[in-house]
Amino acid sequence: MISQILTAIGAMIFGVAVCAAYFLFSNKLLDLIFPAKEGDDVHRAAVNLRRRSLIRPWLFLGPALFLLAVYLMYPVVATLILSFYGPDGNQFVGGANYVWAFNDTEFRQSIFNNILWLAVVPAACTFFGLVIAVMTDRIWWGNIAKAVIFMPMAISFVGASVIWKFIYEYRGGNDTQIGLLNAVVQLFGGTPAVWITIPFWNNFFLMVMLIWIQTGFAMVILSAALRGIPEETIEAAVIDGANGWQIFWKIMVPQVWGTIATVWTTITILVLKVFDIVLTMTNGQWNTMVLANLMFNWLFRGGGDSGRSAVIALVIMVAVTPIMIWNIRRANAETKGR
Repeated sequence: MISQILTAIGAMIFGVAVCAAYFLFSNKLLDLIFPAKEGDDVHRAAVNLRRRSLIRPWLFLGPALFLLAVYLMYPVVATLILSFYGPDGNQFVGGANYVWAFNDTEFRQSIFNNILWLAVVPAACTFFGLVIAVMTDRIWWGNIAKAVIFMPMAISFVGASVIWKFIYEYRGGNDTQIGLLNAVVQLFGGTPAVWITIPFWNNFFLMVMLIWIQTGFAMVILSAALRGIPEETIEAAVIDGANGWQIFWKIMVPQVWGTIATVWTTITILVLKVFDIVLTMTNGQWNTMVLANLMFNWLFRGGGDSGRSAVIALVIMVAVTPIMIWNIRRANAETKGR
């Protein structure tokens, strides 16, 4: 344990030292290549100063762009190429993997489940986060409530799945129900059930977990946005006779709409990549399979099929990309408007 800590500290020190040496050496080299010393030709010095100012930012951006190219662009291109090859990645099969994907029942079921998650989870998280942010904003114990609601964010998806497994737990026969949901159902005279095996509805039981985790994130971001609303706006609405519902929908929501969109798109991107919850709770059984789990199954199980898994990975990437582009453009537009 101590050796691992020392290794990590040493790696950090070495990394910082290398970065510092790179920036010092590269800037010194740039100054030597394009000198602008006192006494030099004025025109030449001015040209060299302009060249320095154009090149210097790229000295700082260069390493990051290089790493992005190596660890982001290269895998995308490699995955695209791999999608045209067979299971072992050696035999070229053309578009056969794409034909398989759109004719495969399990792939279509995964697409449907992902759409279902997209329709429910981001909207529910954003709505509950906004409502909780408004409700807890003006009460003395609001910060305590926010801390409790935000707490699930500190739990990993696998850890949350273990917690919710106990909530959905089912005991057959005459055994006492230890699952919280079945215990409550039994208390009110209902019949306990294996909830996560009920097709279609089991997807919603899994979604509840992600909503439970991500509502705290939405609440924190939206709470900060609500605090930026001028008090005069709300006071004027109260004087004009607006009730709480009208103030919420017609005063607060329009003024934090940009933040609502940001929260919604951020959670949407997360939902498109949902994996841990489905794997831990159902392993994709009972019609709960989503694209990320299907990709995992084709790549690592049953001997593996790199071609088909690459197609599924590209579908996920294509689905995420427009949302990311829209989010970045909207953020840039807001920045320019300030």
